[in-house]
Amino acid sequence: MIRQAFRIMALVAGLAAGVVGLAAAEDVVLVPNRTIYVGETVSQSALREVVLKPGKRIPDGVAFRFEDLDGKVARRTLLPARYIPVSSLREAWLVEQGAPVQVLFEAGSLKITVTAMCLQSGSAGDLVKVRNMDSGKVFSGVVANDGTVRVGT
Repeated sequence: MIRQAFRIMALVAGLAAGVVGLAAAEDVVLVPNRTIYVGETVSQSALREVVLKPGKRIPDGVAFRFEDLDGKVARRTLLPARYIPVSSLREAWLVEQGAPVQVLFEAGSLKITVTAMCLQSGSAGDLVKVRNMDSGKVFSGVVANDGTVRVGT
């Protein structure tokens, strides 16, 4: 009788391990657990994992890993329990419209730094227009990872 109980327990443990293995093999997608509004940064606390039904696949253009969503900002309202299209997200702004920014010009060993007013918001790699606060001239530069704007060659 005890041997039979151990066999049943071993069988149940094996079945449980098999179910866990099947769940890990299925596709998992992240969906909002609450409404995420335009301009709000997506955080891990606002997301939950959903295991897709067997045979159902993750649609193209949908973010399904937290690395795809980490630090991104919603371009449109994201509704609870709905897929998150990658096109609905953008990088966080490093420079804001109307805020002062350091502009750096480098040519060989020559470095010129001025303070300018951002005329457009932008993230790393974006081309933005800025206005020199001293001369009033408007010019364009590329936003760097450190939040400065680089101009020149």
